[in-house]
Amino acid sequence: MYTAGEKEILRASLDRHRDAVLWKLRGLDDEQLRRPVTPSGTNLLGLVKHLASVEYGWFVASFGGEVEPLWFDPYSEEDMSVGPGESTGRIVDFYGRARAAADAVIAGRPLDTPGRPDWRDHEVSLRWVLVHMIEETARHAGHMDIVRELIDGATGDHPRTTDTGTGTGTGAGAGAE
Repeated sequence: MYTAGEKEILRASLDRHRDAVLWKLRGLDDEQLRRPVTPSGTNLLGLVKHLASVEYGWFVASFGGEVEPLWFDPYSEEDMSVGPGESTGRIVDFYGRARAAADAVIAGRPLDTPGRPDWRDHEVSLRWVLVHMIEETARHAGHMDIVRELIDGATGDHPRTTDTGTGTGTGAGAGAE
């Protein structure tokens, strides 16, 4: 990917952060995924729900795509919280569908394609949205890293493996599965 085209590099960066988001959920039970660890109530599943809603908004709605009917108000704090009737599977599947819908928009349009978010009074290019969503996803993946560390001590952005040929390994502070 180091010598790929601009769109491929941007997509790879976005996917790396998206994958880190999902990795942060692995190995935790439902209570841990919902556990608020900050005064504002931040929890892992709420962050995934939020990221799904913004992927639909920025990538799909902004470029005229079909957004699935949402069961919550994405313009309120409802997209950052998880109610008792919202299962882990529902939220993770929602994120998967949002990613797939966003990926279809990215694949089908040039980077300079203009889009118009409903909540803004100006156009944005697909390039700008890709950069913005890399920032947004990385920001929340960082939040998730802190939340995960507070829950069980696991850190990192992806599972580490021991590689005796390079001297790298799991070590203290590396991601736990």
